[in-house]
Amino acid sequence: MHIKKGDNVIVTTGSGKGKTGKVLRALPKENKILVEGVNVKKVHERAKKTGEKGKIIEKSYPIHASNVKKAESSKK
Repeated sequence: MHIKKGDNVIVTTGSGKGKTGKVLRALPKENKILVEGVNVKKVHERAKKTGEKGKIIEKSYPIHASNVKKAESSKK
């Protein structure tokens, strides 16, 4: 896989096309990566304790590594 944790990437296809972000986690067996601020979905979470209310949280989901490319670094 050509992407590693900590790399800055640009999304090339899909609903997040054109967005940039930092790779938070790489999943090489699945060939997927978790990018900060990309593919974020709202998930309903059940109440854990009695009397507590459920919540709606935002959760990041991985995208396929072929849908991103490394961003150009300014170091030369």
